[in-house]
Amino acid sequence: MPDLPFRDAALSVEERVEDLLSRLTPEEKAGQLTMYFYMGTGEPVPEDFDIESLPPEHRAFIDQPRKVEAAAASGGAGGLLFVKDPKLANRLQHRAVTESRLGIPLLFGYDVIHGMRTIFPVPIGLSATWSPETLEAVQTVAAREARAVGIHWTFAPMIDITRDARWGRIIEGSGEDPVLTAAMAVAQVRGFQGDFGTDRLLAGPKHLAGYGAARGGRDYDDADISDSELWNVYLPPFQAAVEAGAANIMSAYMDLNGVPASGNRWLLTDVLRNTLGFTGWVVSDANAVRSLETQHFARDQKDAAARALHAGLDMEMATFDPAYEHLPEALAEGAVSALELDQAVRRVLTAKFRLGLFEEPYVEEESAPGVLADTIHRDVARDAAEKSMVLLKNDDRTLPLKAGELRSVAVVGQLADSKRDTLGPWVFEHDTQETVTVLEGLRKRLGDGVRVEHASGAGIVERVFPSPFDAMDPTVERTAADRDEDTEIAQAVELAGSADVAVVVVGQRQNQIGEKASTSTLDLPGRQLEQLQRITATGTPVVLVVMTGRPVDLRWADENVAAIVQAWYPGTRGGEAVASLLLGDVSPAGRLPFTWPRHVGQVPMTYAHYRTFDPEQQGTRYFEEESTPLYPFGHGLAYAEFDYGNLRVDTPSIPLGGTAKVSVDVTNTSDRTADEVVQVYTHQRFGTSSRPVRELKGFERVTIGAGETETVTFELGPEQLRYWSAATRGYVQDATTLDIWVGGSSTAQLTTTLGVTA
Repeated sequence: MPDLPFRDAALSVEERVEDLLSRLTPEEKAGQLTMYFYMGTGEPVPEDFDIESLPPEHRAFIDQPRKVEAAAASGGAGGLLFVKDPKLANRLQHRAVTESRLGIPLLFGYDVIHGMRTIFPVPIGLSATWSPETLEAVQTVAAREARAVGIHWTFAPMIDITRDARWGRIIEGSGEDPVLTAAMAVAQVRGFQGDFGTDRLLAGPKHLAGYGAARGGRDYDDADISDSELWNVYLPPFQAAVEAGAANIMSAYMDLNGVPASGNRWLLTDVLRNTLGFTGWVVSDANAVRSLETQHFARDQKDAAARALHAGLDMEMATFDPAYEHLPEALAEGAVSALELDQAVRRVLTAKFRLGLFEEPYVEEESAPGVLADTIHRDVARDAAEKSMVLLKNDDRTLPLKAGELRSVAVVGQLADSKRDTLGPWVFEHDTQETVTVLEGLRKRLGDGVRVEHASGAGIVERVFPSPFDAMDPTVERTAADRDEDTEIAQAVELAGSADVAVVVVGQRQNQIGEKASTSTLDLPGRQLEQLQRITATGTPVVLVVMTGRPVDLRWADENVAAIVQAWYPGTRGGEAVASLLLGDVSPAGRLPFTWPRHVGQVPMTYAHYRTFDPEQQGTRYFEEESTPLYPFGHGLAYAEFDYGNLRVDTPSIPLGGTAKVSVDVTNTSDRTADEVVQVYTHQRFGTSSRPVRELKGFERVTIGAGETETVTFELGPEQLRYWSAATRGYVQDATTLDIWVGGSSTAQLTTTLGVTA
């Protein structure tokens, strides 16, 4: 086929796509729109294996790889998911390129969420850096490692806003705020994609749209979102990702306002393409097209395929029996048009040509080990972990610890020495042997001169409903069912009581958060709180290290423990990063990307609420406890002290469409260089609609030397000041008065005003 025009690299991508598209049969077009999970290892089923004796569902899983390979060889697959071995990727690609009629290469996709071999802090932790530069560097490394093993495309970043800490997938996103999430979305798209070179991945922001608003925080449940909230909160991160050049968008599973997202033409075509301007291709989440029948939206699988394609969903991701295999039949019956089918195939083929797969379909197997072992990647992981950690509380300057004054340190908690849990969920190609735990990090940092001893203490109880992902991960760590809790806790308390300081690590196991890991409580699992109370009662100074991806109930700890650090699940070099922070090698500058509630009964919760009726009583809405957060959005302490002053606006007012510059001087009044996250918030006093009491409009993480002053400037213009109004059913910018605050969290007190005139 070397003489066919689509093989000619001298032609434009558009010309090559149109030539190839004209040669495809309806069945081959449907194949290009199908992405299969590949459930095998690449090894053939032994000839003497009696597959027929298995139950039908088991037989289907055993036989699935053979069927997928046959589809690839016949042109019936456009892409494969979960192939992570370069040798296997090349073998499968060879079948597609040499055996299918037109030799169209496969796209290999994978969940590269917070690292491939090098594991970085979980995404919510990365967002706590408030440093887009850090996220871009992290995902550049992740892309390099993934591309080295043959992966072309990642299903990331997840940019779902959530204000409900019960939702398990809060860990994959950037928290509650659209401005912060949009900035992190742009950085990750740039890190993954770069210039679409051979060491980069196609980015696939997800899940369009509203997945983070699932009722009750229950994963997969429907979301009912007002138009105002959809346009002002949930869609802006997708707009930012599209403008950054994201090649792919993934649709959501759930019903959005009564219409399944993967069959919602208004969402996927009117909004995503016609309003946001997306030109790439849309893929469903796993089996989401098939689920249109399950959701009682589609009559059958043929109807599901027709509805999804008509909605604007280009590629179906499926484990078995894709609905899109019915597209040729739907086309023949007039349920879908040739124009719709061709447009979807055109988008998928464009991505393949754009990546250069027709010229270089294979990966260099020999180079993968070197890339995966690159020590520079581990250094990036440690830097990201250090920047992500949030110092929630530090009474009496308990931290940093002074290594020279320590003789013994008690490290307590199962998570303190759990390699797997240190990495967090949603990783699949990790190497736990190189993971540095909190215990190992402290021992390495303090050396032989300090006795660092560990007690696992209170066990973290197992899930009532097991995680389906545990079966894919032989490194999962569990709490033994027969352990003697009383004895283990007593030993931990005794160890802590005899130490100079106790570093108590509490939290949830990595399989207690993430997909299918929503929760009805924010309590610490098991008897961890009881253990913390008993250790504190010994009188030994306590540093609490929290390893979670969501806020947990820390009311008692906040009242009784002097120092609290939110460490997230910090990744491959996480233990070293924790030690660096506790010993003062770095000054913490992570800031909360969500509002930390006092209790589960407060969620969903956001700093950007409305004044509504009787705003002065906002903190007393509940009769028995404050209806205020334990820690506000944007909160985080440092070892340095910063003074904010000389807040000024370059003009007292601007016309509609105009831009003002807001500047503030930030002085480091301490004797050490440190980072500060400067944040600007606004409130609109009157206008077409009510606006939240405060809204983040910009931020900058800056490094300021001891005794030095840095001037930070933000712009407030129509991009920052417009909003979608339910009164006009569109975007407006009002002539109004704006309150402006600048400081180190959403509770900043330094304030000024700006007028906006008609």
